Amino acid sequence: MDTDDHAVERLWRELTPQVIGALTRRYGSFDLAEDATQEALLAASTQWPAQGVPADPRAWLITVASRRLIDLLRSNEARARREVAGAQRAPADELVSPAADLLSSGGDDTLAVLLLCCHHTLTPASQIALTLRAVGGLTTAEIAAAFVVPESTMAQRISRAKASIKASGEAFRMPPPNERARRMPAVLRVLYLIFNEGYTATAGPQLQRLDLTVEAIRLTRQARRLLPDDGEVAGLLALMVLTDSRREARTAADGRLVPLEEQNREQWNSASVAEGVTLVTDALAQAALGPYQVQAAIAAVHAEAPRAEQTDWVQVVALYDVLRRLDPGPMVDLNRAVAVGMARGAAAGLAALTEIEAAGKLARHHRFHAVRAHLLERDGDVESARQAYRLAASLTTSLPEQRYLSERADRL
Repeated sequence: MDTDDHAVERLWRELTPQVIGALTRRYGSFDLAEDATQEALLAASTQWPAQGVPADPRAWLITVASRRLIDLLRSNEARARREVAGAQRAPADELVSPAADLLSSGGDDTLAVLLLCCHHTLTPASQIALTLRAVGGLTTAEIAAAFVVPESTMAQRISRAKASIKASGEAFRMPPPNERARRMPAVLRVLYLIFNEGYTATAGPQLQRLDLTVEAIRLTRQARRLLPDDGEVAGLLALMVLTDSRREARTAADGRLVPLEEQNREQWNSASVAEGVTLVTDALAQAALGPYQVQAAIAAVHAEAPRAEQTDWVQVVALYDVLRRLDPGPMVDLNRAVAVGMARGAAAGLAALTEIEAAGKLARHHRFHAVRAHLLERDGDVESARQAYRLAASLTTSLPEQRYLSERADRL
């Protein structure tokens, strides 16, 4: 796909939630609006590259999607009853062509669609799938490929998610401020999970899924534009761009994983580092403190160290102590153990790991054993480190991580 085609794809992905929102507000059916919008996007993907982008692409998509939605309503007798009820609310000619208010409205429903896709009745996996489809504009096949599952499985997951939302009776609207604040953590968590899966794929031959990291950052930028005063949205965006700034340095020419301390920092994206540092600095100064801001601050400490050995690990430990109070969890404790090992010595890091091990929550997680191997190696216990590296390699389903961990064991 050339540059122009990429621009077209970015355009229709940006417009996807706006079209879904316009149709849902008008016809009252999120599931049918989403289906109709996907068909309009399919038409756009074939017609726009050949015929050119319409003068008003949003109106074009709404027109095509609205006609398709009306066809869907009329194709089923059960839907026809809903059409009759809808006809009582609007002139009949509005069921033949898109309603004028759909085309004239300039409102952006992206945030409302995001909140609906992250409905509390859905599992995190379903929230992620529906967000990528309804807000990201990805096809079911693209989402299935990203998460290494059959397309039929992903289609069923998305269908069940839409059915759950329909069964909940949730009205499509922008919630009042207090309700929106209650739901936003779920939205940010979904965006965070999408980014993490892209940054380090849980399975498959590739370390990174660039399509997912790019999409997560794009969606978070949209959330930032819609909620410019939300410190946690800014913190999450800062965390993403700072982490993504290392992308080119994370793998060698042969695809081998390069750990943080061995990366060539001249390959880090300086523009992304500057953006991330500015975002988190401003958020920390102006907004209530939240876990994404703290994680971004940790990433900024790494980003601002010219060399790995110049990292301010004492500050990193202090920030993890704050994060443990705001958002406690075993992975936070594990990351803190790494920082403790770097700031106070490997023995101190291993002692922190012993506390985590006693809790029993990460016993079968490959990263726990990888961290243990790293600290054992630094402490001089070569044989135990070798065994821990091999155990970590056996537990991960990521082929680049398997290769890296096995090579570390072999080197010892």
